[in-house]
Amino acid sequence: MLYENLHESLAFIQSKTKFKPRFGIVLGTGLGNLTDDIEVELEIPYTEIPHFPVSTVQSHKSKLVFGKLAGQSIVAMAGRFHYYEGYTMQQVTFPIRLLKLLGIEQVIISNVSGSTNANIEAGDIVFVKDHINLQPENPLRGSNDERLGPRFPDMLDTYDKNMIEQAEKIAQANHIKTHRGVYVALQGPNLETPAEYKFLNTIGGDLVGMSTVPEVIVARHSGLAVFVVSVVSNKCYPIEEIKKTTVESVIAVAQKAEPKMRLIVKKLLNQL
Repeated sequence: MLYENLHESLAFIQSKTKFKPRFGIVLGTGLGNLTDDIEVELEIPYTEIPHFPVSTVQSHKSKLVFGKLAGQSIVAMAGRFHYYEGYTMQQVTFPIRLLKLLGIEQVIISNVSGSTNANIEAGDIVFVKDHINLQPENPLRGSNDERLGPRFPDMLDTYDKNMIEQAEKIAQANHIKTHRGVYVALQGPNLETPAEYKFLNTIGGDLVGMSTVPEVIVARHSGLAVFVVSVVSNKCYPIEEIKKTTVESVIAVAQKAEPKMRLIVKKLLNQL
């Protein structure tokens, strides 16, 4: 059924445009206004696409945007989906599979996160080098359709080292402070307790969030190269530095860091 639903969605989009994207971009809270930089060919609201979920999260625009960015043909997801919204993992990751069918070769994913590393501050930008999945469900659970990917995808080289290295050079040339880090995915939607933040630091996590990893798993299952960039919205370690966090404060920090994220992503696309 998943394969058939994907092709129904694909047929709908192809009835609207013949545009062929090379790159897919997932615009989380930290990169939502990148759409302003796109030479738009077509926008399709999620509500019009068969079998497509609809984002319920504040600041997500809920549309697919096709066009040119930094000289590259791209399709951008302006708004993503989360397990905590009540969707299944298959629904959360359905768009990534659809982007693959549209012809993308690489996917760039953005998010906001909390820092569980004492050396990573709110407002810092982190290139994800690995992840720890603590979410209660896996998007590959159930029978596997070999037309979509292998039963047991290898996750050794999940995060594209070449793209990380190029992004670091771009950041250094533009005097932007960045880090490499390990992203830990939890279910949400509540933020973590101090004891949980300490645990995440202990197991090797540098960042914590409620998205991205399901998308990354499915991207690798689909054979896509993956680059993930995160803006730290709040510091969660050491424990004595934790402050109360609101959605409004997260969005405010992300918006302040967004120009740096946009610059890095555009210049990275230009070099790929």
